[in-house]
Amino acid sequence: MKKTGFILILMISLVAFGQQNLSLHECYQLVENNYPLVKQHQLLAQQNQLDTEIILNSKLPQFNLDAQATYQSDVIQLPAAMSSIEPQNKDQYRATLSVNQLIYNGGLTNANLKVKSAQLKTKQKQVDATIYQLKAQINQLYFSILLAQENFKLLEAKRNLLESKLKEVQSGVKNGLLLPSSDSVLEAELLKIKQQFIEVESSKTSLIETLSSLIGQEINSVTNFESPLLKTQLQREINRPELDLFHLKKEEIKNYESLISKQNSPQINGFLTGGYGNPGLNMLDNSFQTFYTVGVKLHWNVFDWNSNKKQKEVVAINKDFIENETEVFKLNTNIELNKQQKEIEKISAFINSDVEIIELRKKVLKTLDSQLKNGVITSSVYITEFTNLFESENTLLKHHIQLELAKANYNTIKGE
Repeated sequence: MKKTGFILILMISLVAFGQQNLSLHECYQLVENNYPLVKQHQLLAQQNQLDTEIILNSKLPQFNLDAQATYQSDVIQLPAAMSSIEPQNKDQYRATLSVNQLIYNGGLTNANLKVKSAQLKTKQKQVDATIYQLKAQINQLYFSILLAQENFKLLEAKRNLLESKLKEVQSGVKNGLLLPSSDSVLEAELLKIKQQFIEVESSKTSLIETLSSLIGQEINSVTNFESPLLKTQLQREINRPELDLFHLKKEEIKNYESLISKQNSPQINGFLTGGYGNPGLNMLDNSFQTFYTVGVKLHWNVFDWNSNKKQKEVVAINKDFIENETEVFKLNTNIELNKQQKEIEKISAFINSDVEIIELRKKVLKTLDSQLKNGVITSSVYITEFTNLFESENTLLKHHIQLELAKANYNTIKGE
């Protein structure tokens, strides 16, 4: 006996140890950490690092190696009085190594870096906004699983009550107080409950597998999904990542405007060119020579046919696009919030009615219970009202879950 008791305690302990609790908030955290799209944060950062290095390379010396060999149909001919000077060869050769160093470009390089940095933040926030939209899918899956979990408990209570009632009826049949077929109706109902168990368990398993794939974590069959106690602040202040995304897009455009304004800035470069060729810089020396030149070069695009101005006009239009997108997003979000608020109010009213209906059906079933024991009614009549009570309780349970789902969706739409 002691050994049996020890084994029973051990089994209960193992089940309790193996069972894990999972909350809606944890599902949100897991999808933010494990969803495959999250990897794009790192990829975007790596891409930005490479782009930054490429831009910064413009500040480093630029080396160019050139070599050429040519043959000319004619060369400079000197006057007869200077015929003692040897004319140039028609075949000429030259190899040069040039070094160019950027000295000044009006802040164009830094403007480019700021644009790339702004683009990185925008793209990463776009990833965040896309992942955030998965919350609505998580809400639907989580509360569907929760409904299946609670349905399972309700079915267990129904089964236990029917099994107890079946024993009473079988006793009544044995003692001749009830008709011989009275227990068959209850047994048939128990078989229906067995089918419902299978259906609920199958549905729950499918939902869990989908949720598990979404959040990137294995969920075992004994996981307990916690019932969240959600609160909603019925106000219109929105705190969605999409709004941050619109703000970052505006910052990106602002940086791009600065870049455009610096594109026509004067650019100063220092250069050094060394070479070896025939002829060299002394065109009158018809032999292979080494040579070099060093200097400073200014480049300034004084007139660009208003291209710069038109680029700024395009940017201004893009800014208006973003303003319009922000306005439309806020409008649609407020519409969704209003719809969800009405849904919360409607389901709350349903719950109040459900409670009253259940109380009335319990009174009816209590009367029928006494009548069944005394053989006044058949088991079929009792089962009909028993099923009605169960359906009412199931409806109340469903409305409770739907209410929490509506609250979760409201908070998700709002950005909480």
